Amino acid sequence: MLLGFAAACCAAPVGNAISAYVAQGAQDDGGIAEGGSAVDAPPRMRTAYRKAVQQVGKHVPKCQGMRWPILAGIAKVESNHAVGRNIAGNGDIRPKIYGVLLNGSGAGGNTSVFPDTDGGKWDGTSGGERAVGPFQFLPSTWEGVGKDAGGDKTADPHNADDAALGAAIYLCGNGRDLTQRAQLKAAILQYNHSTEYLANVLGWIDQYTAAAKDPDLKNVSGKVRTVIEAALSQRGVPYSWGGGNASGKSTGICCSPSGKSGTNIKGFDCSGLTTYAYAKVGIQLPRTAAAQASVGQRIPASLGTGALKAGDLVFYAYAPGRDSTIYHVGIYLGSGQMINAARPGTVVRLDAVSAMSGFAGGARLL
Repeated sequence: MLLGFAAACCAAPVGNAISAYVAQGAQDDGGIAEGGSAVDAPPRMRTAYRKAVQQVGKHVPKCQGMRWPILAGIAKVESNHAVGRNIAGNGDIRPKIYGVLLNGSGAGGNTSVFPDTDGGKWDGTSGGERAVGPFQFLPSTWEGVGKDAGGDKTADPHNADDAALGAAIYLCGNGRDLTQRAQLKAAILQYNHSTEYLANVLGWIDQYTAAAKDPDLKNVSGKVRTVIEAALSQRGVPYSWGGGNASGKSTGICCSPSGKSGTNIKGFDCSGLTTYAYAKVGIQLPRTAAAQASVGQRIPASLGTGALKAGDLVFYAYAPGRDSTIYHVGIYLGSGQMINAARPGTVVRLDAVSAMSGFAGGARLL
């Protein structure tokens, strides 16, 4: 079930800031910094995701490439990892998570009528159908994929372990190879056939994949290392539209293209973060992402991400090749990773370079 999406971008507190469109999910505080990474799933939920990865092969032997960031990406969008609920040691989630009644009323975006299939067994009502649990299964779907993951002989979509295993089985289909991006996309679209949903979930999968790895800086030194360490020191700081400057995090402005205000959030947007990090080595950057592309040695997008080196600025644009359409900037770390203030509702974090759309090359300042 798709909970929602919003447009977001990285720009600056100026009247002619370039807007951008990046799909993302239900807004929240973006999580907490844990172990040097942006981690926003409760530990018990992360345990459920990992357990499901270990067990799914028993049910779909031909499935390849299932990993916990895939499940985390789905659960982030569907229920924000059941944050705010009590998750018992056995995985039971209380209060239970229910979606809107799918009666065609338009509430929550539903326009189709789904007749009751479970007599209220899972969704608490016999008056229709609604999605349930942290992975928001329809009861009719759950009957086909629900399995007992905890050994209590009950497959319960309101149990973290059972729900995560059910999601893994559903995504695996008849034996997908989820290491293949095309097959991963097909699996996500099966969950919810929406391009906005697909972009949203893929973004979180890429974030969790990148956040699971700490950057290797053993061959990085001098001013480049200073810049990178300055940016990395801000992991976990909230995104704030228009926030951040050479001195550090700051409150932002109103409003992003998705209507998100930074006026009450002390943090960074993308170009605020790069401005802060490069100020540590005496480089004063322009405030907008598009303007920052004019500084230093430009690295064309045609050279690919392999031309980037640690410390380079990496850009994203509506129309790669036209720097006036650049909407986002990060700092490249190496090994396909960047330090990134991605969008409202997130925190400064490690991301895969592929996490943002419209790669527009880079700039080398050092």
